[in-house]
Amino acid sequence: MKSRIPVVSVVGRSNVGKTTIIVKLVRELKTRGCKVATVKHSHHSLELDTEGKDSWLHTRAGADAVVVSSQNMLGVMRASPAEKPLLEIVDSYLRDMDVVIAEGYKTEPVPKIEVFRTAISSDLVCRDDNNLIAVIGDKEPHVSVPFFHIDGQVSSIVDFLLTLK
Repeated sequence: MKSRIPVVSVVGRSNVGKTTIIVKLVRELKTRGCKVATVKHSHHSLELDTEGKDSWLHTRAGADAVVVSSQNMLGVMRASPAEKPLLEIVDSYLRDMDVVIAEGYKTEPVPKIEVFRTAISSDLVCRDDNNLIAVIGDKEPHVSVPFFHIDGQVSSIVDFLLTLK
């Protein structure tokens, strides 16, 4: 499955700065007029609802999907018997976006940018992954993909991302 929307996953070891990089990328993409979605992968069980609220009661009653809608926000919670692949999530829920940035999904067959800090690890998580398209780090890891210094201008990383379209 290939998405019609550019999808890139930001990967790396814990505490290397993945979320910080994603926040910077989203802000820069928004200044350029892009509609941006993010998808955060978690290995833990996920609870989005608050115990005792109406939507929580709907879920506990057996609703397979609960939508909470307000004047400026829409939330959809759906039961899922299994974890969904990233591209299926994009195709099902994010088709109107210009770009999707995921955090995690190291094993998914999608383009990946690895965040790398030598204080955390001496090697890349995705060094041998054919989907690795760039590295953002504090020291060049000598791989055959573009390298962006972690303290460099985020605009150059976004320029690179926008070539993926």
